[in-house]
Order: sequence, then structure tokens, then C-alpha cells
Amino acid sequence: MILTLDVGNSNIFIGLYDDGCLLNDWRIATDKDKTSDEYGVILMNLFISGGYKLEDVKSIIISSVVPTVMGALKEMTGNYFDASLLTVGPGVKTGLNIRTDNPREVGSDRIVNAIAAKAKYSPPLIIVDFGTATTICAVSEDGSYLGGAIAPGIEVSTEALFNKADKLPKIEVGKPLKAIGKNTEDSLKSGIYFGFIGQVEALILEFKKELGERSQVIGTGGFVKEIGYEIDKIDVIDEHLTLDGLYHLAKINGFIGDDND
Repeated sequence: MILTLDVGNSNIFIGLYDDGCLLNDWRIATDKDKTSDEYGVILMNLFISGGYKLEDVKSIIISSVVPTVMGALKEMTGNYFDASLLTVGPGVKTGLNIRTDNPREVGSDRIVNAIAAKAKYSPPLIIVDFGTATTICAVSEDGSYLGGAIAPGIEVSTEALFNKADKLPKIEVGKPLKAIGKNTEDSLKSGIYFGFIGQVEALILEFKKELGERSQVIGTGGFVKEIGYEIDKIDVIDEHLTLDGLYHLAKINGFIGDDND
């Protein structure tokens, strides 16, 4: 079995693969203060609840945009698993031609998404990842990673608004009944929800002008369920794109262990 960990600013997405099949996936909060043992106990309990054994994991691959969490996670993998560890970073084979000004500064999550999208879909591709930040990436027709755009995610934008405007009440983000709000709460819901959709749709339109109108748009990320299905310009929702990308990256690097896929 292969364990994949995608460490984001808000959540850690966990996938367990065997023979190319995703057996189970989980999401836990990213906590910079958690110790290796705390992360280990969480994973152990998740495995027990799913009927899996820690000792069956032969390889672990981690992609992280939160460097301060990596120490605890690396220590955890060594203490709780008898498995080889691969962390996504410089020197790891990607099989991807990265055509940006500085390939080393591209986030590992964006690279992993591009690897998975290229393997699963036909380029050209536009990948929209709804996370703490909303990232939009472009993969050309020949499969090269061209770059993209980074915008504040819907949760970050909402929190910033509430923190700066004392008179505005905090609300839960969700689809409003109408665009024209009759009170402050409904007006906030409308502006946040439809405004965020408009932002993503506008970026997709601009990307298609440069990449081509027939570009396929893939939606993924932690908030894709809340917002992605409402955006008509997204062709496919792939909730496990990043985890699949980590699995493909393990294959590219010959890091499959006892997994025979």
C-alpha cells in the first residue's frame, strides 16, 4: 500500500492506495503545533476505523506547502510506519516540462495537480484548485506546465472582510436564495458567493483566450464541493486529483514499493 499526504494551509488530505486503487481518503486539520505522536495517533485511529493496518503501508509520499509541519510528519512516518518516504521537492522527477520563469518557486501542490490532470485528461487543461488560496493552472496541448494565477480563497476573503469591517456580522458561506439581498446577512451571502463564482469564471475566460477555447477545465480542492459544482465553466469535478497526482508521482520515481500497479 502507498500512503499519500497532501499538506495544505488549512487541511491535510490523506489517501491510501493499493494496486492503483484509492481505498480510502480522509481530511484532517493542519496544525503547526501538533506533535509527531499526535499526528501518529490520528492516523492510527483512521486506519483502525477503516480496517487497515499501518504495517501494510510500504511507501509514503508527502507534498506540503507548510514547511513548519514537515518535521512532525517526517518524524511520525518514521515512528509509526515501516515504509520508505518521498517528499515532493527539488530533485524529484515529475515528467513535466515546467515553462515558468522560476520552476523551483511553483508550489508542489500545483505541480502534483498538473501531473494528475495530464495523466487523466486530454490537454490543454485548466486546473482550478479551491483551497486556502484559489489556484488556477494551465497545461498546454503538448503537456507542459505554463503557469497560472493565485487568488485568495473564499474562506480567506470572507475572514479578511469580517476582520476589517467591525459592523458586518460573521456568516456561514452558502448559496443565497436571491442575488438581491434584503438585509445585511443576505447581502453578504450574495456578494461572497456570487462574487467568488464571478471571479473564477472571469479567470477561466481569460485563460481560455490564451490557452484555447477547447481547453478542458478541472475543478478540485478542499472547497470544491461548496462552490465548484455551481460554476458552469468547470467541465469536471475531480475531488481526488491531488492525491492521484501524488500516486502518479510515486510511480514516476519508481517509488511503488510492493504495489505492483
